[in-house]
Amino acid sequence: MNTVGVSEMQELQAAIRGSLLLPGEPQYDDARRIWNAMIAKRPAMILRCAGAADVRAGVNFAREHGLPLAVRGGGHNIAGSALVNDGIVIDMSAMRSVQVAPESKRAWVEGGATLRDFDHEAQAYGLATPLGINSSTGVGGLTLGGGFGWLTRKYGMTVDNLVAADIVVASGERLHVDGNHHPDLFWALRGGGGNFGAVTSFEFALHPVGPTVTAGLIVFPGAQAGPLLRKYRDYAEQLGPDLSLWAVLRKAPPLPFLAAPVHGTDIVALVFFSPQPAHEVEAAIAAVRAFGEPLGEHVGAVPYTAWQQVFDPLLIPPARNYWKSHNFNTLSDAALDVVTSYAGKLLSEYSEIFLGLLGGAANTHAPDEMAYPHRAALYAMNVHTRWLDPQDDARCLAWARAFFAPAAPHAAGGVYINFLNEDEVDRIADAYGPNYARLKEIKAKYDLDNLFRSNQNIRPGA
Repeated sequence: MNTVGVSEMQELQAAIRGSLLLPGEPQYDDARRIWNAMIAKRPAMILRCAGAADVRAGVNFAREHGLPLAVRGGGHNIAGSALVNDGIVIDMSAMRSVQVAPESKRAWVEGGATLRDFDHEAQAYGLATPLGINSSTGVGGLTLGGGFGWLTRKYGMTVDNLVAADIVVASGERLHVDGNHHPDLFWALRGGGGNFGAVTSFEFALHPVGPTVTAGLIVFPGAQAGPLLRKYRDYAEQLGPDLSLWAVLRKAPPLPFLAAPVHGTDIVALVFFSPQPAHEVEAAIAAVRAFGEPLGEHVGAVPYTAWQQVFDPLLIPPARNYWKSHNFNTLSDAALDVVTSYAGKLLSEYSEIFLGLLGGAANTHAPDEMAYPHRAALYAMNVHTRWLDPQDDARCLAWARAFFAPAAPHAAGGVYINFLNEDEVDRIADAYGPNYARLKEIKAKYDLDNLFRSNQNIRPGA
């Protein structure tokens, strides 16, 4: 900040419609809080943008004064890339407009919108696009890393449904990108993270979904995990695209359909989802129920918007979070043995291991069709370690890392970029896979000085 004087900050404030927050001012501490309580960075200034012109002003200011720069959408990234120490944060969290054209099945979504914002507007017309599973997640960060959730097997990754975007690049230019305009940059945005600029608006294709879907949980005792996960694997790998089934291993939360003595015990929850009506998937639900001896279940018709929010209570901030993740093309018995072993050693009631099922439409694209490369991955496994007391940091981090090592030999080698922690710079090449070299070239073209580096960074290169 020794390069920025008071008069220059005043000029920046006068040039924007939003507000400029400085340390010590009201709202500053609230503005620097993000979802992961392990991240406690102190920006020199936070520019709360009211529109794309404010974003441009912030990018130009950072470049001209040599300031570290971060871009915040939903602030949900596990690595805390929404913040930067001693620099400027371009905060788009107030830019949450979602405009839907039901006739053309298109949605235009501002860079600060959350999944809840998107779903609320699109479901007014019975439409949706594949997004994540926590409604407070920002659409922007989710999309730029690839994006997957309950609709992925039916309609692909979030990036598979991205039609166009508006982005402010390092030069301060605002570019409209799609398959015909700056196609190299459009290619890179679909999976290359926040490396190429601040995306102020996304255009998505929409699909008929809901307003009611079939979804819910069938819960089994943790003691049944070994044989149960083998049946899950065998069943999941032959499912059609209209069905999705995730496995979650954790301590039982106090769900109303579980008896009180079950609460807090080890469970395996199989999470069922289909966009089809319940009567069309009754046989599939019965097949999953027969994997073992359930402790309880709650599966049936549910509004899609409600289902998109059903896991929110398990992820409410503030809490400390650390993840370790692998992609799997298949789940060997040895891999499942590792999962089962560590699921019995969870350190807190808030932690879990989940196996997110990909495949279907997500695996119909070539690895180099866009920046997101993991088109053979059938499962994304995330070890989600979550706790409240900072004194437990070392113990919880050690547990997650200890799990990661024995699982690695059975994994595909790739990793979903949005699951990488701040300390996993050695895995960045794995996240971008065979597209890494081309991404470095595009980075050099649009951001040679690496202004946008608060992310899983792609360094400019030939």
